[in-house]
Amino acid sequence: MLAALGVTEDAESVYRLLLEHPLRTTKALAAELALPQERVDAAVAELSKDGLVRNSAEDASAWWPVRPDLALHVLVERQRAEMDAQRSRLSRSQTAVATFVAHTARQRCDEAADGIETLRGIDRIREYLRVLTSEVRSEMMVFAPDGAQTTDNMEASRPLNDELLGRGVVMRTLYQDSARNNPATIAYARWISERGGSVRTAPILPTRMIIVDRSKAILPLDQENSAEGAVVISSASVLFALCSFFDLVWMSARPLTDIRSRDESGLSTQEVAVLRLLAEGQTDEVVAKRLAISTRTARRIVSGLTERLGAQSRFEAGVRAVQCGWLPTVAGEESAISA
Repeated sequence: MLAALGVTEDAESVYRLLLEHPLRTTKALAAELALPQERVDAAVAELSKDGLVRNSAEDASAWWPVRPDLALHVLVERQRAEMDAQRSRLSRSQTAVATFVAHTARQRCDEAADGIETLRGIDRIREYLRVLTSEVRSEMMVFAPDGAQTTDNMEASRPLNDELLGRGVVMRTLYQDSARNNPATIAYARWISERGGSVRTAPILPTRMIIVDRSKAILPLDQENSAEGAVVISSASVLFALCSFFDLVWMSARPLTDIRSRDESGLSTQEVAVLRLLAEGQTDEVVAKRLAISTRTARRIVSGLTERLGAQSRFEAGVRAVQCGWLPTVAGEESAISA
């Protein structure tokens, strides 16, 4: 009954007994309550501290209970004072938090005044993405280049994507065609699809990018090292261009469920992209990097194309591709990426 006032069960038992039989020693109290002596000693010390008992003037070894209407009133007042102090501390804490949040918000607003905010380091990027995920209302669009995705990136994204898809957010994700050769990445892409997301692949993706609600876009500071940092773009004009660019690439990309490997000219999507890059004069190393494949694979594809075209050089392969009607087709299919 007195627990609400912070009185322990042992202390309450001792106090009740003293109210009925005052002037008891701790030894007598222990015997009557059938409690160990040390527990009774601790209970009496607690009662004395709380002002519920005092030493008898007649027998210094015995204890006298203070009337409940006096002693308990003091405990109630003490508890009220503690609650007032707690409310005061809580109020100060709320004010401090509000001030701090407002201050950091102003800093971020100042940073993003021109529509661009910089995030440094992978920890801050992931923290920002978690916050942004909770704020997404309807749509997320993702460029996920570099072919096979790293285990760390997929594991970090899984709970965020699961939460978004669970809320009915429309999620469209674009991987590169080379990701189709990586079982772990394809398994993750299928996991997204099974939960209602849409996944497609394209031969080339220019950068990693996330666009949310067509109101914010996140891109890496360094294309070679996405952990270095990121920029958050909220400029309406830039966002319009980025969203239009994403939509164009999405329209020309292959759904994950599309397993066709050749077009009407007998070319694979990678071969189509390689021809376009060869026409631009790119080296095998650049071709490999743009398609997220190994240099050896890029050379194998180039060699196969030149052989099929009966060409003796890369330049001649380009000329023959035009003569065969392959290169104009490539330009049409790749217009979204070269725009």
